[in-house]
Formats: sequence, structure tokens, C-alpha cells
Amino acid sequence: MLKIGVLGAGHLGKIHIKCIKDIPEYELVGFYDPIPDNAAIVAQEHDIKSFETIDALLQEVDIIDIVTPTLSHHECAMQALNAGKHVFIEKPVTNTIAEAEELISVSTEKGLKIQVGHVERFNPAFTAAQPFLKEPMFIETHRLAQFNPRGLDVPVVLDLMIHDLDVILKAVGSEVEHISASGVNVVADTPDIANARLEFENGCVANLTTSRIAVKNMRKSRFFQRDAYVSVDFLEKKSEVVRMKEATGEEGPFSMVLDLGEDKGKKEIIFENPKVNPTNAIREELFTFYEAVVNDTAPIVTIEDGYKALKVAHQILEKIEKNLQKIG
Repeated sequence: MLKIGVLGAGHLGKIHIKCIKDIPEYELVGFYDPIPDNAAIVAQEHDIKSFETIDALLQEVDIIDIVTPTLSHHECAMQALNAGKHVFIEKPVTNTIAEAEELISVSTEKGLKIQVGHVERFNPAFTAAQPFLKEPMFIETHRLAQFNPRGLDVPVVLDLMIHDLDVILKAVGSEVEHISASGVNVVADTPDIANARLEFENGCVANLTTSRIAVKNMRKSRFFQRDAYVSVDFLEKKSEVVRMKEATGEEGPFSMVLDLGEDKGKKEIIFENPKVNPTNAIREELFTFYEAVVNDTAPIVTIEDGYKALKVAHQILEKIEKNLQKIG
């Protein structure tokens, strides 16, 4: 059993606390939140100890779970690493690229593990679709959210789009060669709506659209590859695979067969809905970090993964800023 503590008891922090209490391999020692009134309420509601300082909590744990605002991620993680603790840190890993680079350097030097909370990697719809993803060459994602004041401390690219960036970088497995992007500030001082086009060295192209002032919520990704189309609905937890295979034998009454001519023969269209197991993605990511620490293996979402997604996100933001300057 590993001892774990939580930094930050806001909306997401409370969800993490609930999930950790549901993982018997962890001993939840307590949490720290800088707002005394909120800390008192959370301590009572969840029957756990509220620590008065971060240092006091760090002295009692093996792992620290950082669920604080993005701007404080680097400071909190450095404090934990210098205390010799493994770190689970919510996405985006840090606010700046330099901060992430320092975390990589320090964690490597001290032999400590960091996992980044890119939770969509553990979304049951994505895990069900993963075995069908083989060298996608065109990807389209839409991540739309209704307005919520929470998260306005960072641009929508760092708040929402970064989820899809991590998933795409994992699925493609190639370096980004070219980026074009545009965005609009509507409510906040930073972009609330953004679109980006990523061109990869292997020829794959990804088109991402994100908004945090949408009329309805949507989290869908579509992957197009040779002889197959894979759709993932992260919100509804559904996956669909449409693929083509050589038509052999006698056609059934409900078979969908395309005759491509004498040279290419016939192909049958197969529709599949991979089984999606109803799992809690946050619980899963926290549990896999326990396994990584105990077994001394790499976390499923490493600090390097978080860094790559952050780096692309900042490149997108730079492109958006240049375009905004042209019209402003």
C-alpha cells in the first residue's frame, strides 16, 4: 500500500479524493487546500485530514496528486520532487515549456516518477478503439464545451484542446512537421475558440476544433486510415469501426459489398461497435500510477508525453497570436 496526498480540493480535486478512496492499494493520508473554509468543508464531507501546509502533507506520503490551478503546477511539483515524492499531476503538466523541461530534468536526476493526467487516454471508448487504430492518415476532432468560468486562467488550447493533442500524438506516433491555427477571444483575454491543423512527418493530417462557449457539449474524434474509419465519442463513451475487407464466399442477405471493378475485385463493408467497458477513467489513471511506482515501470502517460502535448499546444498558441495581431 502506498500513501498518497492530494494538493487542491476544488471541483476536480474532490473527484480525485473520491476516486483514491475507492482504490484499496492507496492509503489516502489527507489533502491540502489554501482556502481554509473550503478545506474544512471537504475534510468533513469526505472524512479525511486537512493539512495546514504542503510541507506537512509531503512528510507523510509516498505520492502527491497535484490538482491545483495550472499556474501553480510547476511550483507544487518541484516542492514534491525536492521532498523525494512521486508526482501525479493534472494536465496541462505546466504552464510553460521551460517549467516542464525542469520537471523532466529533476525527476530524472532524482529517479522519481511523474504521470500527467491526460485522462482521455483512459476513456473506455478510446481504449476500446485503440486496437483498431493503425497508422491513421487523417484525424478530425471536435471538443466543444458550454461556458464555465472554471478554467479561464488558461487559453482553451491548454484547457481543452490539449486532451486531443495528447491522444493524437499517441495515435500517430510521428513528429509534427507543420502547424497552422486560428482562434478568437470572446469571453476571456485568451482564445475561447480555436482551430488547428497539424501536418506530421509521416503524411498524417489532423484537424482540431475546440470551443468553451458552445451551445452543447461534444467530444468526438474520427480517425481515417487505409480501409478503415474509427470514430470515438469520448462524451457518450461509444466507439464505432467501419472497415473494408476482401469479399470472399457467398454474399449474405445483409452484406454490403462494393464492386470495385475487375482489377480490384469486391470489398465488403464491416460495421463494428467494440465493447466499451464502463470504467472510471480518473480512477484508472490513478491506479495505473500506483502500478508504475510499485513495479518500477514507466507510467502510461509519462512526463515526456505531457511535455510533447504542451509543446505543440504552445506552438498552436503562437500561430493564433500572430493571426490575431494581423487583424488587431
